[in-house]
Amino acid sequence: MESPILPYTKTDLVRYFLRLGTIGFGGPPALVSAMHSDLVIDRRWITEEDYREGMALAQLAPGPLAAQLAIYLGYVHYGLAGATLAGLAFVLPSFIMVVALGWAYIQFGGLPWMQAIFYGIGAAVIGIITIGTYKLTTKTIGKDPLGWMLFGLSALATAVTESELLWLVLLSGGIYWLVKTPPQFIRPGVGHSLVPFIAQLPALPTESVLWKLAIFFAKAGAFVFGSGLAIVPFLYGGVVKEFGWLTEQQFLDAVAVAMITPGPVVITVAFIGYLVAGLPGACVAALATFLPCYLLTVLPAPYFKRWGKHPGVKAFVDGVTVAAVGAIAGAVVVLARRQLVDIPAVLIAVASVGLLYRFKKLPELSLIGAAAVVGLLLRYVG
Repeated sequence: MESPILPYTKTDLVRYFLRLGTIGFGGPPALVSAMHSDLVIDRRWITEEDYREGMALAQLAPGPLAAQLAIYLGYVHYGLAGATLAGLAFVLPSFIMVVALGWAYIQFGGLPWMQAIFYGIGAAVIGIITIGTYKLTTKTIGKDPLGWMLFGLSALATAVTESELLWLVLLSGGIYWLVKTPPQFIRPGVGHSLVPFIAQLPALPTESVLWKLAIFFAKAGAFVFGSGLAIVPFLYGGVVKEFGWLTEQQFLDAVAVAMITPGPVVITVAFIGYLVAGLPGACVAALATFLPCYLLTVLPAPYFKRWGKHPGVKAFVDGVTVAAVGAIAGAVVVLARRQLVDIPAVLIAVASVGLLYRFKKLPELSLIGAAAVVGLLLRYVG
């Protein structure tokens, strides 16, 4: 039996994801929407059913949503080769941009104009994350009382401890599962065998900075659920509070860099890695973060149709997602406390929230550019 003739080649796949990774601004919602519009509706490379299964799997597994969806869509017709090529093509453009910005940040970070630019951008990022969290929260939780309770608990815990509590996220998934789908259909999860391995990572040699980066970012990639912003509280707790690799201002600048570059927001890990250990640090941080995401997408992909629609699995994912959104909300509070240090910064953040709420299609990049100009004006004119 002859194989069906596909409407696109591997080269076409790579070209598409290189393009999306180069010009795809707006974070996970915009990128996921673009893939549906381009690949399902316009080009008809992917069926609606395959797309929905990819979305479900990306929601189920930890890691960046948009990157996982890109990997799955590459897998649909071209297996591991397609998944690998799609993932690399999608991430590579933003990785190169972030490393270049990391070099510029180190070279010129001490200059007043660079600090002024990031002062304005940092305040605008607080506004962008705030409105993004608001939209994500209302869409995810809706009118579910249990969801709001778990959301509030996670948000409060993150704001108080200034880090994402992994046990609380997983506990939220367990509670949601027990309440929404009684445990008569208990089955072990696919990621179960991965947990002991990740838990033993700290036992590996950790003398060098690169080892520490690899271990920390592997945990981030293996345990952080939700959108790209979900990784922010986890990273803050590690790179600022635990290891002290970055100052609080440098960390917020890293988040800002992720917001002003296209592609997945989680690529901020490369900027952090570059600040800590140069180009090797950027490569190690990016690889360690995206490798679990890649494996947790391609390994269960052949079997997902069989178990992905199980109500118990869906309920657990819903609970984890609610807690992840709560952690994002808590992270907004943590970051705002440090960035909004004076009235101009507060006004920039409030204006960003107001503009994004009023004008739904306002490009975030234009808002960030305007905030950078305002930061310069405040330093040199004010």
